[in-house]
Amino acid sequence: MTVKRSGLGKGLGKGLDSLIPDNKGSRKNSAAQKENKEETVSSGERMVKINKVEPNREQPRKKFEEDSLLELADSIKQFGVLQPLLVQQKDGYFEIIAGERRWRAAKLAGIKEVPVIVREYTDKEVVEIALIENIQRENLNPIEEAMAYKRLMKEFHMKQDEIAERVAKSRTAVTNSIRLLKLDDRVQQMVIEDMISTGHARTLLGLEDGEEQYAIANKVFDEKLSVRELEKLIKELKNPKEKKEKQSRENDFIYRDLEERMKGIMGTKVCVNRKANGRGKIEIEYYSDEELERLFEMIMSIKEGVR
Repeated sequence: MTVKRSGLGKGLGKGLDSLIPDNKGSRKNSAAQKENKEETVSSGERMVKINKVEPNREQPRKKFEEDSLLELADSIKQFGVLQPLLVQQKDGYFEIIAGERRWRAAKLAGIKEVPVIVREYTDKEVVEIALIENIQRENLNPIEEAMAYKRLMKEFHMKQDEIAERVAKSRTAVTNSIRLLKLDDRVQQMVIEDMISTGHARTLLGLEDGEEQYAIANKVFDEKLSVRELEKLIKELKNPKEKKEKQSRENDFIYRDLEERMKGIMGTKVCVNRKANGRGKIEIEYYSDEELERLFEMIMSIKEGVR
């Protein structure tokens, strides 16, 4: 697997790539300068011991796919870390701003040193860069992404359109992402664990009650309902009267058919009047004493035939 360099759109002006120079050529020179492990290899880049690098505790991404890390580790064993980690100097160590996935994979690969670029950033810039890297590379799960957006809004007072511009997404996409945080916590966990899709999650927002959200989410998972089927189910839950009226219209057809069939047998008008709970009455019209007698004899003959 070849590690691709990521184009990060409009994030932080020209994107994260504008902060990380192309070092493919300079990496070849690092072997010749190996005696001085932390000597600068190219402008702003240096090799440091991997045990001197630590992840950022405020990293928006909390979950890393093991299979994906193992694939990257295999690539690093063959080609090394092709893109330096972006770090800032802390007291006795370097804190990762961008590149934690590469750092984790390098540790799995048994790499002793990693290339880094040391920069100084404000807390806001650190969060922005970490957010941009993860979102642009689609490394965050939907709930982590929503929480990252929410943090930018709450802690750094950024507006949704500003966030959208920074991460090169539409404002609608950012808004829909943040709305996922209105889901019950248990439903959010189901999204994280891929038990239900983001489409299912957005549809469940049509239900306000958390318990109902969770119950229907489990129904989606157990019965493998599609998003369209879920939309129909929620519509019926929110509009029981409409469902009842639809069922009533369907039943009307059945009763009209029964009326026509009885009319054909008895030779006179028959009306089925329905009431609640499956009850009702049947009205049979007659227009003379002779016809009444005929209908009576017909009913009696049917009764005798049943015996």
